[in-house]
Amino acid sequence: MQTKSNSLSTLARRRFSKRFTAARKVIGQNGFFSPRLLIALFFCASACLIAAKTLPAFFQGDAPAKFSRPTLSFSERVAYQHAIEDVYWRHRIWPKDRPDPKPSLDAVMSQAQLKKKVTDYLRKSQALANYWQRPINAEQLQAEMDRMAEHTEQPKVLRELFEALGNDPSVIAECLARPLLVERSVAALTAQDDTLRQRFESARHGPMRPMSVLRSAGNAAYALPLISVRDVCTDDTWTATSITGAPAARRFYTAVWTGTEMIVWGGRQGNLSLNTGGRYAPAVDSWTATTTTNAPTGRGFHTAVWTGKEMIVWGGFGSPGTFNTGGRYNPNTDSWTATSTSSPPEARGSHTAAWSGSEMIVWAGENAALMLLNTGGRYNPNTDSWTATTTTNAPNPRLAHTLAWTGSEMIVWGGRDTNFTVFNTGGKYNPSTDG
Repeated sequence: MQTKSNSLSTLARRRFSKRFTAARKVIGQNGFFSPRLLIALFFCASACLIAAKTLPAFFQGDAPAKFSRPTLSFSERVAYQHAIEDVYWRHRIWPKDRPDPKPSLDAVMSQAQLKKKVTDYLRKSQALANYWQRPINAEQLQAEMDRMAEHTEQPKVLRELFEALGNDPSVIAECLARPLLVERSVAALTAQDDTLRQRFESARHGPMRPMSVLRSAGNAAYALPLISVRDVCTDDTWTATSITGAPAARRFYTAVWTGTEMIVWGGRQGNLSLNTGGRYAPAVDSWTATTTTNAPTGRGFHTAVWTGKEMIVWGGFGSPGTFNTGGRYNPNTDSWTATSTSSPPEARGSHTAAWSGSEMIVWAGENAALMLLNTGGRYNPNTDSWTATTTTNAPNPRLAHTLAWTGSEMIVWGGRDTNFTVFNTGGKYNPSTDG
């Protein structure tokens, strides 16, 4: 990073030297200083020094002028929330094997859902202030903006978010930083206290006093932070993810990448099966908990796939037993929808799953009787229905195998049987011909 900064500084000085030399020639020819020339020289020098980051502090972004604006109305917050969601949606992965084109944000997220999202963070903010005397103040909001600008792992996305909010620091503070801070504060308060969690849920569903919430930061003045210039990742290096607000430690969970977030869910913590999870957004280096409302029963050794709109989890082992149930998680609305229980494959865990572009295909694994399977099923989220996969010429029953989707076929390979005999065999499954 220092080398890059030094090269920028050197380049800026060279440009300034060339332009200043040219200006001296003009001065020598004319014999006097032109006011216009002086002004041009001043701005030229300023631009070069800014690029080199050597301009005095009062001209630089690390000590920018403070900006404030009148209180945001609820409708303005909803409009800004739409702008934020639109940036995330543009970067959301739409699997190339999907037969349908990627829809617009308005086709997948209604105005009512946007309003609910805004209402939710305002209610939580109000509950923090009124019930726990922990209001989110202007200093915290400024610190949160500074933190995400310094630690972002997706500076391009963060710049787009700032631009979508008009590069207005007061709007960024209230509409981007506040929801993140509120979520982390709530998670910290309720992490180990079920009673407190229930009290909080009751509080946030109570009546909201709009003006007291909307004026929560008053007419505070904010500074727009400089975003990290780490546009290119450094090869073969590690950078720690934030642990603030991260889900509880676990194993045997699943994770999917959406294009803007990593979503982790489920798993085991000792003998406890979890139905919790979290979404990590590298653009803002922040975690947001996934809702447990209507979430599947806690489990591990399950599977998860990303469809372009939703994460689908299915199967697995849990404290009550083995599952042939699952759920579809929508990160836009932070909501769960159960997968159909009509004719699903036999309950199992340690299986594999692939997304074909229109269906989730699950195969093999181990059932509740510890028998290995070579059966499976195809789940269509559009019709919420299951179709069994054929067993004709299917590979031997197994678990701990691997699976890959080629664009037209699912290839499975390896694994082991009940005697721990390992395989170097596999098979190719074509859903179009079911064989």
